[in-house]
Parts: sequence; structure tokens; C-alpha cells
Amino acid sequence: MLKFSGKSVYKGIAMGGVVVLKKNDSPVVRGRIEDPDAEMERVKTALEQAKEQLGKLYDKALKEVGEENAAIFEVHQMLIEDEDYLESIENTIRTEMVNAEFAVAVAGDNFAEIFAGMEDEYMQARAADIKDISNRLVNNLCGNEEIDLSSIEPSVIVADDLTPSETVQMDKEKILAFVTVHGSTNSHTAILARTMNIPALIGVPLDLETIHNGTVVVVDGFSEEVIFDPTEEVSAEVVARIEEENEKLRLLQNMKGQETVTKSGRKMNLYANIGSVSDVGYVLENDAGGIGLFRSEFLYLGRDDFPTEEEQFQAYKQVLQTMAEKKVIIRTLDIGADKQADYFNLGNEDNPALGYRAIRICLKQHDIFKTQLRALLRASVYGNLAIMYPMITSVNEVEQIYAIVKEVEKELMEKEIPYTMPEQGIMIETPAAALISDELAQIVDFFSIGTNDLTQYTLAIDRQNAKLDDFYNPHHKAILKMIQMVTENAHKYGKWAGICGELGADLELTEEFVRMGLDELSVSPSMVLKVRKRIRELD
Repeated sequence: MLKFSGKSVYKGIAMGGVVVLKKNDSPVVRGRIEDPDAEMERVKTALEQAKEQLGKLYDKALKEVGEENAAIFEVHQMLIEDEDYLESIENTIRTEMVNAEFAVAVAGDNFAEIFAGMEDEYMQARAADIKDISNRLVNNLCGNEEIDLSSIEPSVIVADDLTPSETVQMDKEKILAFVTVHGSTNSHTAILARTMNIPALIGVPLDLETIHNGTVVVVDGFSEEVIFDPTEEVSAEVVARIEEENEKLRLLQNMKGQETVTKSGRKMNLYANIGSVSDVGYVLENDAGGIGLFRSEFLYLGRDDFPTEEEQFQAYKQVLQTMAEKKVIIRTLDIGADKQADYFNLGNEDNPALGYRAIRICLKQHDIFKTQLRALLRASVYGNLAIMYPMITSVNEVEQIYAIVKEVEKELMEKEIPYTMPEQGIMIETPAAALISDELAQIVDFFSIGTNDLTQYTLAIDRQNAKLDDFYNPHHKAILKMIQMVTENAHKYGKWAGICGELGADLELTEEFVRMGLDELSVSPSMVLKVRKRIRELD
């Protein structure tokens, strides 16, 4: 039995088999060989393995995303059997007497370059496919295990760290807990763990090379410990504790269908934060009054190109229809900082949290922004939609946004495309926005306070830097004073104010938020019933 400590981002307890996620990004090294026939046999084995993998991916995609989208894996199967491509690999092995991994990598680079230089757009697109299949072959040759997270048994995911694009692609039903070597309590992995109501520990000093898939592990978010190969006695104790926690959750179910109201009759809107369409189930399951934050940027992550207007429209429409007439607040894309998508070509920045991100991208690249706005306005016909703009620092920015919205509205009218004009609000997540909230309240419909970034910017602390977790104090008087000021300024001009940051779920502050007069709290779905219970206990 081995114990390791870390930092808890969700206080739950789980036990199950491990799945280790390793980055297969080590460079391919050129090696001298003596037996080219043996290398060709290795290539043959890797090819058969790749065909099997691609077949499984095709079948899975066919079920989940339809024939048209699954066709890419058929293309990959054809490319991997291309005679010229395979001849190039064999020639490199036999003439240069080099290892198969190097020969495949060279062939992949050469063919990708050829395709990229063609005039036909379809053929140009095949360059990325060639690189993909070459990487697949190299991984197979290197013995890198390909883990299909959709086909695993419910498991504890162990990794060095996880990016938002990696976490968003996981089958959430198959994850018992997260354990990462690096990361921050305010990372998006942490936020996802809280959304999914699963234990998660970060900053655990593990050597991933020594951990075998399937090893039984306990993740204890309460004691902030990870236990590998627990004894029978420890396992029995954990099973009993899991049952105890489940019983608490069952009792909490009594809160479903109850009003979110204090004993004195003060009502609050209690909504949920989500990151994808699939999270709506968690919202309904936990009886949230609406969606206070739909992070639309997750539509942009984990892909190679911008989502089309139609893709976005269908996603927003589905959420709105599923929520019926309950309010759905969709935040426009908040790409940048720790949420990166290569195809945006944002480049490297010394301080991305203060850089080219969120609304700044939208106000510089109108085509991206207008595509999303068209999808939102079209979708608003199907439910109770509100749009929320992130990273606002000035009245001028809001005026620029409204001008672009007017352009979009005009385009839809001219084309006779049905739409409605939703409420438009802003996130208060910069000290600048908080300090001029009296001016902003006069031109927007609502405020939603993003406490994660507001804390980061007010305290001058990088919330992604694990070394600074001890200095990151969201209860700081400056933060609470800003929340109070923003709320008062909203009410002064007849607007509502809420919190959609992680602080909204802080049960130690619930009474303070009620006292301040906040109108709404939007929290992780797993926290909705806990917050409701706390509010109903207040006088």
C-alpha cells in the first residue's frame, strides 16, 4: 500500500482501477539497424494494429456523430494502405538501414508536404490526415498504449495534467476521479471535477511510468490522499465511507422541487454552470432553476477548425429546448489564457491571462464573433436565452458589441431568418468593470460576477500557478467589497446581479451573499442542492 498527498479540488471519495494518460509526444530518434526484414515485419504489425484501431473509431463515430463525420476514419484506412506511402517507408528502411519509427516519420512528413503544396483544397486537407496516420503508426511501433476513454470501465484517471480540450472529450460516465501531478485548484480540470461531482486531487507527486493500468486506487478528497493497492481493511473502510456519502446525497434529494428561499421569504435564483450540451442532464438532475453560465468556448476546443454557424445553432437550440422556458445564459467565446485552440493562431504571450483573449478576440475578429452571434440570435427563438459578454473593461467595449449585434440583426432581417433579441449582460471579472459598474448598469440588462478572474486580477495572482494557491484568497475583503458595490449599482438602475464564479458555491459565504442582496447564484450542478439547503436554513 502506497500513500501520496495532494490538494483536493472536490471533497468526495472514490475507489477503482487506474487509467494512466501519458503524452506520446517524444521525438522520433533515427537508429541504425542490421535486419531490414525484421523492421518491415514490425511495420506490418503496426499497420494491422492501426487498421483495427481505425475500424473501432469508425464504428464509434458512426453511432455518435453519423456517417458523414465518421467518414474521416475511412479516409485514414485508405491512406494507410496507399502503395506509394508504404513503398516510401520500405525504401527508407532498406536503403538507409534505419529503424521503422524514423522511416514512418520521414514518409509522413514528405507526403504531408506534397499534399499541402497541391492546389486542390481537398488534397491539401489530406496533409493533416497523413500526419495523423503516421503518428498512429509511430505510436504503435513505440508500443505507446492507445487508451480509448469511451470503452474503459469506470476508472480513476491519472495524468501529469489535463487540458480543457482533453477533459471535454472524455466520457464523463466513465470517470470515478481525477488525479494529476500538476495543475491548480482553479484550473478547468478542477472546475470539471466539481461540475461532475467527482473527487479530484492535484499536485500529487507521482511517477507515471511506475503506475500500471488497472491498479486499484483510493482517491480521498477529504483527507487529500491517494492510496495505491489498499489493504482489505482499508478497502472495507472506504466502501463504508462511500456508502455514507451516498446516503448524504440521498438525503439531499429532499431539496428537489423545493423553493430557493430563506425562512424570512427572501427568494434567490439558483442556476447551474455547464461546459457542454451533454452537461444539461446534470442541470436537470440537480433541479437547477436555469443555466447561469454556458461556457460556449468548449464548442471551439478539441477540434481543428472553427465550429460553423449551423453547428453552434444546433447546440444552443438543443440546450434551450431541453431547458424548456428556464433561463439559459450563454457566454460568448472565452478563448485565450489557459483555454487554447491552435487554429486561432493566437501565438505565445508572456502573460496570456492579461492578453489577447475573450471579447478582445471578438472585437478584433468580427467574422468569428458574428458567426456566433447569428447562431445565438437564431437559437433564441427556441427558449429563454440571455447572452453574456466576458472580460469587459469599459463602456466603449459594450457599445462596440452592440454595434456588431445590430449588424447581425440587420443581416438576419434582410434574409428573413427568424430570430429574437435576447437579454444582453456582461461578466464583471475585472476591477475596471467593478469600479465603473454604475455606468455599465445603465446600458446592460444584467451583471454576472466572475469571481475566479476577479480574484486573480484584484489580488495580482495567477490562478493557474499552483505555487500561489496559499496566497489565493477569494474571501479577501477587497473581493467582497467589489461584489457588494456591483450589486448595489445594478439595483440602483433596476438591473439584476448574480455570481457565476466558483465563489457562488462557497457555503461559508452564502449568508453574506444573501445579505448583500444578490439576485442569483450560478454554481456547479453538483452544488445546487447543497446551496439550496443552506439558503433555506437562513433567517
